[in-house]
Amino acid sequence: MDVDDGSSHVRRISPAAVDRRYTFRMTQPPLGLRTVVYKVGDLARARAWYADVFQRTPYFDEPFYVGFDVGGYELGLDPDHEGTPPGPGGATAYWGVANLAAFLASLETRGVALHAPPRDVGDGIRVATVQDPFGNVVGFIENPHFTLGDAAR
Repeated sequence: MDVDDGSSHVRRISPAAVDRRYTFRMTQPPLGLRTVVYKVGDLARARAWYADVFQRTPYFDEPFYVGFDVGGYELGLDPDHEGTPPGPGGATAYWGVANLAAFLASLETRGVALHAPPRDVGDGIRVATVQDPFGNVVGFIENPHFTLGDAAR
């Protein structure tokens, strides 16, 4: 592996050395989903759409950011697109639901269209995605094996 060590040259180090060199950085694994921020073009419209889909009101509502508490996790709406425009960004956050089919049916009655239909990804876990009015892909997951651990509370 080539590593830029900050000098004027690049040096080659072995994969084993890379493992030893960077192991200290992962002393604590990630704790799980905490915040997902979606860039939006129209904050008022986004606030209304997400309030309807998630069936809750924002706990933080300012012209520069709107935040929802969704089961102890943060769903944020950011109207500032400097550096990152609204729309597909290469990552999808999946929000847990108890019954994916029922949840998607309730969204359909409110005019929310599927982006990717429900599919079984193994071991009884099902996922689907919708698209918000700004092009962001929003994922939902039914995972009978997931429990919110004490560390996340």
